[in-house]
Amino acid sequence: MLDPVARTSNSLASHFRPSAWADQGRKIIPMMRAYGGLSPRAGAVALPRTLGRIGSLEVRLAANAAEVRRAQRLRWHVFYEEMKAIADGPSRLARRDIDAFDAICDHLVVIDHAVTERPPFGAPRPAIVGTYRLLRQEVADRNGGFYTASEFDISGLLERHRGKRFLELGRSCVLPAYRNKRTVELLWHGIWTYVLAHRVDVMFGCASLEGTDPRALSLELSFLHHHAGAPAAWAARALPSRHVEMGRLSREAVDGRKALHALPPLVKGYLRLGAYIGEGAVVDRQFNTTDVLVVLPVSAINPRYIGHFGATADRHAA
Repeated sequence: MLDPVARTSNSLASHFRPSAWADQGRKIIPMMRAYGGLSPRAGAVALPRTLGRIGSLEVRLAANAAEVRRAQRLRWHVFYEEMKAIADGPSRLARRDIDAFDAICDHLVVIDHAVTERPPFGAPRPAIVGTYRLLRQEVADRNGGFYTASEFDISGLLERHRGKRFLELGRSCVLPAYRNKRTVELLWHGIWTYVLAHRVDVMFGCASLEGTDPRALSLELSFLHHHAGAPAAWAARALPSRHVEMGRLSREAVDGRKALHALPPLVKGYLRLGAYIGEGAVVDRQFNTTDVLVVLPVSAINPRYIGHFGATADRHAA
């Protein structure tokens, strides 16, 4: 799982993307739906077209299938061309990052109205420069579950909090020139607006550490294990077949200052917000990363950040 924003930005958060195909035994949305566009999602809340603005940048949900395809092309550029992930057949043929879940997710996009994108056909249009994928629990339940379940056993977590609304965050990326505080803050303003509108109780997903050798990541993984592990109520473990031990060093052997310096800004940002880390990591060789599970109950968010974006998400309201 890639984290291109986290490499260059000290912003709150930058990338939160589950990265592997769901188990073959689970119900999967037919792949062709990911090419053709979106189906209506029962229970969707009517949100304003614009969720926030900073200067020429606007954040909103993708309005149609064409905008979803543009977000997929952005993901292709970042994940596969820039970061050298290994593409599967459908993505390689389409030159877009595609998976079956795209058809049922909402796609948050950041658009720069000061930059024109010229498609092969049609009129020039403002460029999509960032994206985030959002999957609500009621939608996941009707369509085979969450993507994160391909790496982590979240069944107990969902069962313990029956009645709470979960939101999976994924497939986030930003073009290199926009990997700054302003763009990421606008993405998070959009997410916060969405969370409030849908009365989401818990956000979760996978965060990535670069590299596939857990030994080289012993300090970071051990720090998360000893200092950020989820309490029993919010705990979840990596799938047994993919589980990688995180507590590789003793608590006494962990240099906290050095570990924090080594962690991606994504992970540090979520820890500041009040997030917990699940038990066990997962090596994702397709994306050259080691993934950890992050669980962020809305009730645990540091009030400082709620105040920053506004209790009613009005800080960057259009």
